[in-house]
Amino acid sequence: MNNPVILQFFHWYYPEGGKLWAEIEQQAQYVGELGISHAWLPPACKGSDGGHSVGYDIYDHFDLGEFDQKNSVATKYGDKAGLLRAVEALNHAGVGVMMDVVLNHKMGADEKEAVKVNRVDESNRTEIDDEVVACEAWTRFTFPGRAGRYSRFIWDYTCFSGVDHIDNPEEQGVFKIINDYTAEGWNVEVDAELGNFDYLMGANIDFRNQAVRDELAYWGRWLLEQIPCAGLRLDAVKHIPAWFYRDWLAYVQSLREAPLLVVAEYWSPDLEVLKHYIEQVQGRTMLFDVPLYMNFYCASQQGEDFDLRTLYDATLVADDPFHAVTLVGNHDTQPLQALEAPVEPWFKPLAYALILLREQGVPTVFYPDLFGAGYEDQGQDGNTHHIGLPAVAELPALLRARQRFAHGIQTDYLDHPSCIAFTRSGTDDAPGCVVVLSNGAEGEKSVCLGAGFANKTWCDYLGKREEIVTTDDAGNGVFTCPGGSVSVWVLEEHRES
Repeated sequence: MNNPVILQFFHWYYPEGGKLWAEIEQQAQYVGELGISHAWLPPACKGSDGGHSVGYDIYDHFDLGEFDQKNSVATKYGDKAGLLRAVEALNHAGVGVMMDVVLNHKMGADEKEAVKVNRVDESNRTEIDDEVVACEAWTRFTFPGRAGRYSRFIWDYTCFSGVDHIDNPEEQGVFKIINDYTAEGWNVEVDAELGNFDYLMGANIDFRNQAVRDELAYWGRWLLEQIPCAGLRLDAVKHIPAWFYRDWLAYVQSLREAPLLVVAEYWSPDLEVLKHYIEQVQGRTMLFDVPLYMNFYCASQQGEDFDLRTLYDATLVADDPFHAVTLVGNHDTQPLQALEAPVEPWFKPLAYALILLREQGVPTVFYPDLFGAGYEDQGQDGNTHHIGLPAVAELPALLRARQRFAHGIQTDYLDHPSCIAFTRSGTDDAPGCVVVLSNGAEGEKSVCLGAGFANKTWCDYLGKREEIVTTDDAGNGVFTCPGGSVSVWVLEEHRES
């Protein structure tokens, strides 16, 4: 795989009306030409809000926009036929598909059941009240619109460990369901936030139930039969026992000869937590490099006050690059979302240069940064906010630069608080580059490229600098960039090649 790049081909506020699959089909050739190797699609299964659902409120794993359920046949993004056309177009363009896998919970049950629960302290989930509460809960999923097609499995309260709403008495909160699998409390090998972060939302799937594990293994096989996947994105793994995904991924991978590119969302800025999870699942998934993302966010907020020499401190890509997927934004960090922490526009070209042109990690491009986006929604202050996310003008060129120039040995010049650089030496078959970044005033770096690059003429591939740089007899040169920006210097002879 030559310099893989993931495109997150959606954002949280993507318009409704079944437009995405059609857009992906239309844009497939373009993104392939940019060097995108994998397109991460949003959850394609029917959510509890039907055609309005972003997809993370999972209702029926076996409905890819095929059945009249939740007041809609199609999902927010289109119907199954449209999905298959989009996948075919991507594959034709040389782009593999990554499906978003949501296995933590289910929502939108078809029937209530009589259950018994214990109330749980929401701020400390290990504090479980001894009182047994007899009540009703929405825990029975029969999928009448699908009528047993693909799977006849019925989900009931024995498949779940907790809910956030009960009836008779009617209460909101966190409630541990009492059944044969929950006597010991919540699952282990989950995140320790709030004491035990097994429970997140909805009807919380309990993987201790063998029938549940069998059904999800069957679904994994079914998904690969329906969609020619090149990879998977795993949602909310900090809430799912690591032992489950260790075994599930081993099974799913056994169904394919080619390795799947798998990345899991474990949203924690703590490097040690991420490393522990990778160890627990025996390295079977990569993780998003949240520590690096948070460094990008802080750097964009602080401007010249941020010390660029510390960008890679305590990051996954520095510690374990083979398991790191790097990013500059996603659907959870965009404005008005729960984890809102958007990288400021001025810093995005720098951040993308740092993930696309360096050797370590697999980079992710976010849809609004490539195509732009605009939307409105109610913020936490109760007011309606109009958000515009302009495309990053330099991004197409940086993507092309990744494929053409990000080759060979990397040498770092991370030696100044506001101006850093790195070089790629190139190979016999592909040229390299010199990348200079500044978060303050105009920057410059004296770079030693070696005798093999003596008396060579270089130009800025991004067009940020009009002048050229000519190295001396020893291959030394002084390369610059504008203030608060990035320049990518390439051999003039290769600029248009």
